[in-house]
Amino acid sequence: MPYAVISDVHGNLEALESVLDDIRRRKTEGIIFLGDAVGYGPNPNECVKLLRENCKIILAGNHDRAAIGLADAGFFNEYAKAAILWTREMLTDKNRKYLETLPVSKKLRKENMLFVHSTPKEPEEWHYLITLWDAEINFHYFNERICVLGHSHLPFVIERLPSGEMVTHKTKAALGENGRYIINAGSVGQPRDRDPRACYLLMYRDQAEFVRIEYKWEETQRKMHEAGLPLPLIERLSRGT
Repeated sequence: MPYAVISDVHGNLEALESVLDDIRRRKTEGIIFLGDAVGYGPNPNECVKLLRENCKIILAGNHDRAAIGLADAGFFNEYAKAAILWTREMLTDKNRKYLETLPVSKKLRKENMLFVHSTPKEPEEWHYLITLWDAEINFHYFNERICVLGHSHLPFVIERLPSGEMVTHKTKAALGENGRYIINAGSVGQPRDRDPRACYLLMYRDQAEFVRIEYKWEETQRKMHEAGLPLPLIERLSRGT
């Protein structure tokens, strides 16, 4: 049975509920969350609660850390920073304390896998891994066969063949025993690959497959308007950018 891997919910309750409903209809080993429960979206507390109730492993992302004052929001753009300051005001003490306990990475030794929010290299510096050159650097910073991450909101599989050649896959990929892999699970709550549907990953022993789920993004946008969150964050949900 596969693991369901989800990432970057960002306070989008409608997207998270739709993804969890789809996962429940499948037989999985459990759900692994790669971080950024909050930030951008209008339902931070509800999302943290659902993740706690449903996930086997939960990691912290940079927005989670910034929302509780453990990462510098000064590096965010003006819209992300405004959303983080709003989120700080909204978070309950219970959820704030819970977010403080979360690690930024987790190894599953039996499965020979590493899970991390940003990158294996300096995971708390919140680097992005997007290009093949980024991947080449980061392959040297973990020993496991597979590293699964989030952060960029862009789903992909980068396969490093025994020859050193690297190949990129966009929708699904066979996972050969002799290859090594960096896999981005995409984003549940704010996709950025020009597909507004929520995205999550099914991780089988020999295959990685991305699943896209329709959700009521108009309802999320309505709540963001009511909360006074920045307009560019609202509009991007319908564009998947």
